[in-house]
Amino acid sequence: MSQKKTASNKILWIFAIGQLGWSTLSGIVTNLLVFFYRPGKEALADGQTLFITKGTFIGLTVIGLISAVGRIFDAITDPLIAGKSDSLRHKLGRRIPFMRYSAIPFGLVTVLMFISPVNGKSPVNAVALFICAMLFYLCMTCYCTPYNALIPELGRTQESRINLSTFISVTYFFGTALAYVIPVAAGMLKPSVGYANSYRISIAVLAVIAVVCMLIPAFLIDENEYADTTPSETSAFSSLTATFGNKQFRTFVGSDILYWIALTLFQTGLLYYVTELMDLEESKSTLLFIIMSVVSLCFYPAVNVVSKKTGKKKLISFAFVFFSLTFLVTAFAGKTGIPGMTYGIIIAVLASLPMAILGILPQAVVADISEADKLETGESRQGMFYAARTFAFKLGQSLALLIFTSISAIGESTGLGYRLTAVVAAVLCLLGGVVFFRYNENSVIEKISSAREDNENA
Repeated sequence: MSQKKTASNKILWIFAIGQLGWSTLSGIVTNLLVFFYRPGKEALADGQTLFITKGTFIGLTVIGLISAVGRIFDAITDPLIAGKSDSLRHKLGRRIPFMRYSAIPFGLVTVLMFISPVNGKSPVNAVALFICAMLFYLCMTCYCTPYNALIPELGRTQESRINLSTFISVTYFFGTALAYVIPVAAGMLKPSVGYANSYRISIAVLAVIAVVCMLIPAFLIDENEYADTTPSETSAFSSLTATFGNKQFRTFVGSDILYWIALTLFQTGLLYYVTELMDLEESKSTLLFIIMSVVSLCFYPAVNVVSKKTGKKKLISFAFVFFSLTFLVTAFAGKTGIPGMTYGIIIAVLASLPMAILGILPQAVVADISEADKLETGESRQGMFYAARTFAFKLGQSLALLIFTSISAIGESTGLGYRLTAVVAAVLCLLGGVVFFRYNENSVIEKISSAREDNENA
């Protein structure tokens, strides 16, 4: 096998632009879908239409069920697409073809999720949303799973791997931040086009920008120059089984599931925390997210440098505990006598440091584990490692959506349910830190070093 080129920082940044695109689309759905289809009293008073029933079935809401089933479907398709990508024989490589052909459908179906056939509460809208949700998660898997599989290929050293994880974390933040701009843009359009259409137009504009970003690495990176394009001969099921057979990976995934349940509860509830608990306008959520993102980005250089010196485990464990504290503080919004905007800024600043750490380092941990496994087994299946991770945490996200829509319905008029979601997030995040503490980072790094030395001496 010929020696592949080491990707320059320019190539790494081009790659990271793809994450700017898909994180924008993901952020739109994660942050706005429940809010759009299950509007609070403030949104209803502002003119939002109720498109699907807010009632519950065995304690579960319609939007919660649709979101959860979508995530489960997404999780199931992850290893299937990963297996197809790992074994693909194509002149462009194993990952790029998927990225090229899925980007435009991904953006289109994101817009369609917010367009209801009936302008009012109707079961038809629920059916249409369900279909669009399944297509959305399929398109996201077809782009993101092959995309993530390129991370250990482009980041071949510990330094470049942490740099790449930093770059894609930066673009992830900006992509998610773009999603938070929608309430501001919608607020400007509401007087002329109405509540629902203001959101739809804003989402459509962002979706076009996101698609362009996703296509940039798909057309500007030559996978054959930087990545091992040798197809895997292992079936998807066997590859998935072998991946979960890795002890260190299982430990990581266990903590990751708990983290993503907690984070999804927080992200889904953010607009409610701002409008219902802090008694602020929807647009203030954008300002608070900008504050959190800017402060978080200020921590990025320090996280990059410190993690190279101390390792990733210590920083990630610290971030779990600190994030748990932030969620707990959120639960008391509106009860302390502190003005809503001031309290929101406190939460944004507290969340910024763990967001920086957990935005950068977990991707590098998976890259470490998959690289060690490749050098140890000789099987190139990076796609399956990332798919297995997303398979697990998306199941967690599905559970989070069910938890949120169910718990938030408790004492909805008083905001008690929203506070309880923040408390549950705090507990789960802390448990995630306890599980991650069992991860043996030194063992993984030693395997990589040992295997490389053996290959060089052979």
